Amino acid sequence: MVFSSETFLFVFLPLFLAVYYLTPLRHRSVTILIGSYAFYGWWRIDFLGLLFLTTLWTFVFGRSIAAARTQRAARTYLIIGMVGCLAVLGVFKYLNFFIDSFATLWGTDAEGLGVHWRLILPIGVSFYVFQAVSYLIDVYRKDAVATANFFDFAAFIALFPQLVAGPILRFKDLAGQFEHRVHSMDLFLRGMTVFAIGLAKKVLLADTVAPLANLAFDTPDPSLALSWIGAIAYMIQLYFDFSGYSDMAIGIGLMLGFHFMANFDTPYISRSITEFWRRWHISLSVWLRDYLYIPLGGNRKGVTRTYVNLMLVMVLGGLWHGANWTFVLWGLWHGSWLAIERASGRARGTGVLALGTTLLLVLLGWVMFRAVDVSQAMGVYAGMLGLNGFDLAPDVALAMTLESQLFLMLGITVAAVEPRLNALASGALQPDGTGRLTYLNTLVPTILMIGLGSFTVMKMAEQSFSPFLYFQF
Repeated sequence: MVFSSETFLFVFLPLFLAVYYLTPLRHRSVTILIGSYAFYGWWRIDFLGLLFLTTLWTFVFGRSIAAARTQRAARTYLIIGMVGCLAVLGVFKYLNFFIDSFATLWGTDAEGLGVHWRLILPIGVSFYVFQAVSYLIDVYRKDAVATANFFDFAAFIALFPQLVAGPILRFKDLAGQFEHRVHSMDLFLRGMTVFAIGLAKKVLLADTVAPLANLAFDTPDPSLALSWIGAIAYMIQLYFDFSGYSDMAIGIGLMLGFHFMANFDTPYISRSITEFWRRWHISLSVWLRDYLYIPLGGNRKGVTRTYVNLMLVMVLGGLWHGANWTFVLWGLWHGSWLAIERASGRARGTGVLALGTTLLLVLLGWVMFRAVDVSQAMGVYAGMLGLNGFDLAPDVALAMTLESQLFLMLGITVAAVEPRLNALASGALQPDGTGRLTYLNTLVPTILMIGLGSFTVMKMAEQSFSPFLYFQF
């Protein structure tokens, strides 16, 4: 089940919200848990067991860490707990990759090694495993209290708004909200507005420009024009697909009284790769910083070690996205530029040139990120250099519909002026001196939300099913 489906919009979400608000406050975590399991189990009921076992394992070891009488015992429980959680990720996400890589070294394939099965990647496993690991580490560091309420913890791990594509949450940030959170019509309206904006990003922008990106990457030896158009289209598609999902997750969270961290902050206005990673997938960047970069020593162990840490973190961040050498190279690309910017003192770029350079570097990285393998990425890079010719083939030109081209230009425009749009939206939803939204500030967003939502649903009805890109991670 995905947010941009009729089943979710007109059946699951209204029904869940009705049951949620009819449930007494003290039992709402149970309602969230049941609803989240129903949401996740809609895809595959068998992987629901994996989610439950990961939750139970993490809960038990979190309590064991807190109850340990010595630091050594606590560290032992932490290691065992983390190994168990990461084993889930390692087996289901990376075992196929390791087998394929090993087979390639021997000049054969998986079947040549006698492996005749392929593991299916459970949706959202990267996100809920990272949340489980952060909980264990926070309890060990005494940054979080090990909860005794299993239903609160299980509801946190399975919280359906962000279960399958983030943002990555930390229990210490939501523990207080599970115990007490505010529900109001103002907050609910704000959540619906944020959700509608996210749905529009996904359906109107990401899904509409997707055919241009698919055309470029699916065409052998794409020409100069097609390569650049396809790469830019994917750049726009990925951003509005993922940020749209994050907006919808945050919006549903607000409807339930939760406040999630922002996951994007207008990343395509960045003037350095360093700034880009402060604005793109913020929850992952913060997670990697707090649980990997800083424990590795950060920038406290000399210049060389700092660069090594940056590279290692970005490579592992790349592998987190998928078990493919393309993601390793993408991580190396970003890690290299982070190190170069740090060494040259240009982590804070300014001006139009810095903006253009950063966007170009990000664009080139997205080509490797999107490609199914390194060979396909090289083909697109060759096309961008003009090595595959300059003209569009007649069938390719015909496949590039006017609608997709217009929405690509719209997406580029929205990304460019997004800071101003956010400022306008924030001002429209600003409460008055009493802390409540005024009639005008309530009416205008409501009208805009209904109009935008209606147009989005009509557009959604005429498009084919399109899952969120980050479901594959």
